[in-house]
Amino acid sequence: MWQAFVNGSEYDLRSGEEELDDPNGDHEWGPDRTVRARVIAHLLLHGPPPLLGRVSSLHVSGARITDVLDLSGGIIEPYFEMRQCRFEREVRMAEARMHTGRLVDCYIPRLEAARLNTDGDLHLPRCSIPEGIKLTDATIGTDLMLNEATVGSGRRIRAIAADGITVSQELQASLLVTDGEVSLRGATVGSSLHMFGTVLRNTKGRYALYAPQMTVEHVASFADANRGRSSQLRDSTTPASGTPVPFTTETGSRWRTKHFECTGGVVLDDGRFGSSLVIENARFELGRDQELSLRRIQTPELNFTPRAPERGLIVLSGATVEKLLDRVGSWPRDQRLWMAGFTYQQAIPKEGHFNVRERLRWLAAATPEYSPLPYEQLALMYRNSGEDTNARAVLLAKQRRRRETLPLVGKVWGYLQDWTVAYGYRPAQAALWMALLWAASAMYFGAHPPDPLKGDESPHWNAALYALDLLLPVITIGQDNAWDPKGGPQWVAAGLILLGWILATTVATGATRLLRRQ
Repeated sequence: MWQAFVNGSEYDLRSGEEELDDPNGDHEWGPDRTVRARVIAHLLLHGPPPLLGRVSSLHVSGARITDVLDLSGGIIEPYFEMRQCRFEREVRMAEARMHTGRLVDCYIPRLEAARLNTDGDLHLPRCSIPEGIKLTDATIGTDLMLNEATVGSGRRIRAIAADGITVSQELQASLLVTDGEVSLRGATVGSSLHMFGTVLRNTKGRYALYAPQMTVEHVASFADANRGRSSQLRDSTTPASGTPVPFTTETGSRWRTKHFECTGGVVLDDGRFGSSLVIENARFELGRDQELSLRRIQTPELNFTPRAPERGLIVLSGATVEKLLDRVGSWPRDQRLWMAGFTYQQAIPKEGHFNVRERLRWLAAATPEYSPLPYEQLALMYRNSGEDTNARAVLLAKQRRRRETLPLVGKVWGYLQDWTVAYGYRPAQAALWMALLWAASAMYFGAHPPDPLKGDESPHWNAALYALDLLLPVITIGQDNAWDPKGGPQWVAAGLILLGWILATTVATGATRLLRRQ
């Protein structure tokens, strides 16, 4: 191994049989495959100079590493890559500095790397780490790779503790399987976060993913791992040999999709996502007191198309989104959706037809108690899109919800407005009422003509024109002032004048909206 280090070549202790070389297997690895952790630490921290024309580096495959590999606080100059190695005890790299390190397909009881600082990558693909990973306040110079790793929490709550971590480029955690909380509070990712086909489980605590105040400069994806994304997964450990894509059946003839699955609460509160947040076709299993919480997130695009969870809450309160892509079946329908203060400029159905009636049901589920802001937000979105009819339908629904909160007198007045003029949001309905009133009043005054006011100077009596003159405000055609109704006709005339003002104002308001839109 010493000679391989100064020569920059691989030190391979594998037998060549897949079953015997599995670091997670039950087969014993004898002394011929055993390396002391202290020797590896010596090479990485104080290794000999390389041979002329060579670059010293540590490439070890198939080794059993005894004792604790402790590199804490050290400066690791050479590149190292360890494949299919079995560590008997934990690896410690807290506050160490290094260029690039890769541990691929290894068994590591626990990785302690708080405040680790790398100039290049830290790769842990296909590793099995049953006692968890600690990367609190670590700084990764390029990429952090956790693809296909299996990480447990042991006797702790957290499987991955990475609060305050900074990853300059991509954080790839596709096909990752965790048992315990994944904590990324205050994490910063300079490019994208990918969790394609990842399975997060935490049955011992409240959260499976706890990542408030996280900042991702481009895309954060919690979505399917499928054939369309296979190239990303296959090339994810370059310049290592790549991650195999396990999407074929036993015959190798068909591709299948692996969903993002999460058992336990998810918190992405106050997150900032520079391009988009994608929660696509995901499966969430929440307890009754658990949430998929997106409070106060900010992103240009929210792609929200998971399968609606059977229990728990979806919370979008205070979130700010420019474009919402969703589908009807992604939202709970039994008041388990909270979105007070949620603002968006566009809401586009990504799958199926999400018409205004479905949107109103969506709002009703999100507002068990009446709140005007969600309705006004949806109406503004429709109006900005030129869909004025849908905007009026939303505002009418808002008035109807508001009516239910009023006392009895207010409810009666509200029902009267709804039946007659639809709160002013259906001008055609007001025009129809005007036409019916005109016809009914013309028939009434035809049967009960009033006396002329000035005898022979009065115009020729016309019941239809007289009724129309009473019904139309402002405009006069010389009939209403020429006749003197008394008794019942007088009350009918007064009622027509009042109703005419109300209905004509509604019709004029609708016409004004139409002209303004055009």
